[in-house]
Amino acid sequence: MKGPFASLSVCAALFICWPVLTFAQTVPDPDAPPQADTPPAAQTPAPPEATKPRTTQEPRPAAAPAADSQPALPPPGPPPTADFEKLIPPDQLAFLKDYDGRMPKEIMKDKRFKQLEKQITPGARYFYHYDKPLTEARDEVMDNDPVPITVRDGRYVMIASAGGGDQHMFGRGFLWFDMQAGIGLGGIYFHPTNGEPSPTMAIYSKQLTDTVLSMGQLPDGFLDDFWAWANNAQVHYVSPRYFIPFNDRKYVLIHDEDYCAHSDNDPPPEGCEEMNADAADADMEAAYFMEETGNAPDATAYMLNPDQIEWLAVRERECGPNGLECRIRVTRRRTAAIIGHPLPPPRGVHR
Repeated sequence: MKGPFASLSVCAALFICWPVLTFAQTVPDPDAPPQADTPPAAQTPAPPEATKPRTTQEPRPAAAPAADSQPALPPPGPPPTADFEKLIPPDQLAFLKDYDGRMPKEIMKDKRFKQLEKQITPGARYFYHYDKPLTEARDEVMDNDPVPITVRDGRYVMIASAGGGDQHMFGRGFLWFDMQAGIGLGGIYFHPTNGEPSPTMAIYSKQLTDTVLSMGQLPDGFLDDFWAWANNAQVHYVSPRYFIPFNDRKYVLIHDEDYCAHSDNDPPPEGCEEMNADAADADMEAAYFMEETGNAPDATAYMLNPDQIEWLAVRERECGPNGLECRIRVTRRRTAAIIGHPLPPPRGVHR
């Protein structure tokens, strides 16, 4: 049809069909993917039909405290390795080879080693039996049953103590260096008696720049030497862990080990699910402790506030006394909500 009548016909059709088209556009597609949480772009207000409240909603799971909202999932694959800055030139570390097999008290007298300690030890205060500089706590634990220095593969240096005596009273620690990469890490392990989560493992380095970190993000060379030391020094595989980076604050160091990982020909290790559940609890307790104390490295005892007590009750109702898989899942979700960052996927235990 041509002429003015054609234009009138099109206009009439739009006048009749427009409300129907508008209503069709406002009905959500049940097969559409969930919408992102980012605010939508500004749009022209919809007609009255689109503003009517929905009459049906999808059923929701049992209520839990609002803090349990899960952050965005991490990208697939392992998280990136820890980030270190202000690397130490290898020529400043080469002298460490000369101390292989010797006792820590000998290297402690070397001015070059004292300079290395300054380069990797944060200027934080730390609660080791009482509030003191981290440097003082470091020196105290290194004096508790020191063990011979090891230099592995001509590269990795471990200077450590095993605690000795009353394992609940005496702390133990280490200083570790990678002479090729130019990085150093220290650690203190002890049993606090002031009510905070215990026993506790704190790893520190002024070279670390991360504020969210899991154990598996630390260098493989370090993990090899760390677990050899931990076995010798009777360090618990599962306990609250922290790290103190360049900014002198303390953060939870996430357990990302899957204690049930096993080869196709072997059964899962006995009690592994309980260890995974205990690790999830330890991370949540450490994260909560840090949140309540503002990430202070010298923080002391804490008390549960009502929202955490409520959450524990919700978990008990949802998972029951024997739901270890459920307990691990919801506890890790809680930890992610507390620290505001997704947790990495579990990995095989570093042996």
